Amino acid sequence: MKPIINNKASLSVLLGAAFLMATSSIGPGFMLQTAAFTGQLKADFAFAIIVSLIFSIVAQLNVWTIIAVTKKRGQDIANQVLPGLGYGVAFLIALGGLAFNIGNIGGAAMGLNIIFGIDTTMGAAISGIIGILLFAFKKMGGVLDTTAKLLGMVMLVLIAYVACVTNPPVGEAVSHVLMPDQIPWLATVTLIGGTVGGYITFSGGHRLIDAGVTGIEHLKDVRRAAFMGLSVDALVRILLFLAVLGVVSMGFTLDAKNPAGSAFLLGAGQVGHLIFGLVFFCAALTSVVGAAYTSVSFLKTLFKVVEKYEKLTIMAFIFISTCILIGLGKPAALLIVAGSLNGLILPITLAVMLVATHKKEIVGTYKHNRLLYWAGWIVVLVTAYMGITSLQGIAKLLG
Repeated sequence: MKPIINNKASLSVLLGAAFLMATSSIGPGFMLQTAAFTGQLKADFAFAIIVSLIFSIVAQLNVWTIIAVTKKRGQDIANQVLPGLGYGVAFLIALGGLAFNIGNIGGAAMGLNIIFGIDTTMGAAISGIIGILLFAFKKMGGVLDTTAKLLGMVMLVLIAYVACVTNPPVGEAVSHVLMPDQIPWLATVTLIGGTVGGYITFSGGHRLIDAGVTGIEHLKDVRRAAFMGLSVDALVRILLFLAVLGVVSMGFTLDAKNPAGSAFLLGAGQVGHLIFGLVFFCAALTSVVGAAYTSVSFLKTLFKVVEKYEKLTIMAFIFISTCILIGLGKPAALLIVAGSLNGLILPITLAVMLVATHKKEIVGTYKHNRLLYWAGWIVVLVTAYMGITSLQGIAKLLG
């Protein structure tokens, strides 16, 4: 991908990185998690939504800033912090990205099944082919940006419509942000893992490296892109939660097999169900693109063969994900488990990035914002604790 050559990043590039991060964060796993946990916890889930947003802001700003200043990818920074660590980080993130992508392909298949009635096996194959074809274009970066922006806007508009139709109890949701009846630890760590952990935190930052938007001279542009992505992310998260809460507050019980789809059906009728199918497909396809691109970006500077054949490696990543999904099935369970496990990866990767800020051989003369730095360590400690205490709940999900 051709980097920019001037000192001012184009708005298109910044929006592309912003939407790549946001749409990776609000994939089908997030939709399933939000619907399932809202059905169980009702307004208490507002606590998990807001905590995940705060953690996302802190994690993303730290990671995007450090990547921009160092002009290096996450795995290369990790190797400088501790030789060999980058390989471990790359393995963890690529493995988590693969787990997510298997579920993402399944999510896209579910969307096509709802819209057109296509068998999910055939839908998975079609979704995999579409994902592969998107990376067959010569200007891969431009296709990434356009796909993320277009499908991201479609999701935002449609979810906003359903949220208005269901007439959710906004006041009750706001009150439970500060005073939940019970603190939903498993739901919180699962949501953080599915929307912040693993490859998601690095997707936008790595895209800006490929676009050449790096260095202290571009720090303002990088943070601008981060805030744009976080704004889209926050808006969609809150709207989706409110849409489902509106349905649950009316006394409806969500279908355990497809909680998100049943919420849209109960809230907005058959039109709502079709809207869900389209939103789910868009969310899944953008996440397929984001997971494959970012996971491979963690491998390409460590393995020359991956760097040489980057497009083919990304296509192979999507192909393998599709084949595994067709063989295993159960995308909903895979997505929730992947989100929980990715929540365990976040404290490791963020801690590495924070340690790097104190190494002059990595950041040079740059002085990292102290508030952002210490907030980052709070996120590391809290997510590590939540991840460990939630292992039992994750085991139940796997069972």
